[in-house]
Amino acid sequence: IAQHLDIGVSVLAALGINDSIISFGRNLFDSIQQPEYISYLNNIYQFSDGEFLMQSDGKNIVKIYDIKKDIRLKNNIYNDDYENCRSMLRYAFDQGITHFDLANNYGPPAGSAESNFGKIFKEDFNNHRDELVISTKAGWEMWPGPYGNFGSRKYLIASLDQSLKRLGLDYVDIFYHHRPDPETPLEETMGALDYIVRSGRALYVGISSYNAEETRRAAKILKDLGTPCLIHQPPYSMFRRELEGNLQSAIAETGMGCIVFSPLAQGLLTERYLNGIPKDSRAMKSPFLTKAQVEEKLPCIKALHQLALERGQTLTEMALAWNLRLKEITSVLIGASRVSQIEEALRSLKNLDFSSEELSKIEDILAGNF
Repeated sequence: IAQHLDIGVSVLAALGINDSIISFGRNLFDSIQQPEYISYLNNIYQFSDGEFLMQSDGKNIVKIYDIKKDIRLKNNIYNDDYENCRSMLRYAFDQGITHFDLANNYGPPAGSAESNFGKIFKEDFNNHRDELVISTKAGWEMWPGPYGNFGSRKYLIASLDQSLKRLGLDYVDIFYHHRPDPETPLEETMGALDYIVRSGRALYVGISSYNAEETRRAAKILKDLGTPCLIHQPPYSMFRRELEGNLQSAIAETGMGCIVFSPLAQGLLTERYLNGIPKDSRAMKSPFLTKAQVEEKLPCIKALHQLALERGQTLTEMALAWNLRLKEITSVLIGASRVSQIEEALRSLKNLDFSSEELSKIEDILAGNF
């Protein structure tokens, strides 16, 4: 799917959705117009300025509504946040966001994000299934024992069957292998993805967090099997740039789309920490972001914030727009826990252009020259 949105994202944080994601991308086909109205919950809503988007993996085409916007359901969905979650999903859909991206282990507990999304889907979106792209993944630990992790045929097929039950769906649109498996032969993992498509469990397949060589090998195996790899989902932000270079070339060579996750570097590339570290912030309670990391990056964050203000954007808006400067990136995934964060993410689409001077200044700031 890559070209649409992820902000798909490739979903939301309330109800139990702790982190939501929306995906953005560049509109590649300006001549293709989308319908002016869509029906939702017995009401009529007009799309903003969106157009009908198309994403290609080189041969396959996936159509997405609006300027590459997408939502991804990630992490936990708390029952006492249920109405917040519904509000975010409804708002996103009304803005033309049609992609909801999950994973088997999003929680805690693992599986809860899919279960709660399935409940909301049944209540609010069941009549709109054919208007949506719903994704899930498997590859991280899901249950104890040797068959609840990584990339064996047994694990991937069993996990997706469980995901479909939690989601209340007959199939997902995209199924990802969530991370490379150092022990299972890649031929077995890709063979399982091919079978998953042929058995009707998913329409398309993708990979996540694969390096360049793994990406090329996976793409070739799937192509030979007759099930092209639609999309890659790697991490990417101003503070994490492994995508650039060899992996970027591999994605371009294989013709797959690219939705990047963690574009805001666990919240570092926002205004959250400009005036200190809030007690309820991720840096105070998450293993993925520490107080020391915030303090180390703070001078750089403040300099980037100032540049964003000069562009008429928030730091969040600039950071998301910056990701889309690479032509290989077709969607950007963000985390959200309330509607206002989705609104802010969508505003980044109003200014995706960077002057050469701005790009040079960003590089100087990231290098510590400010």
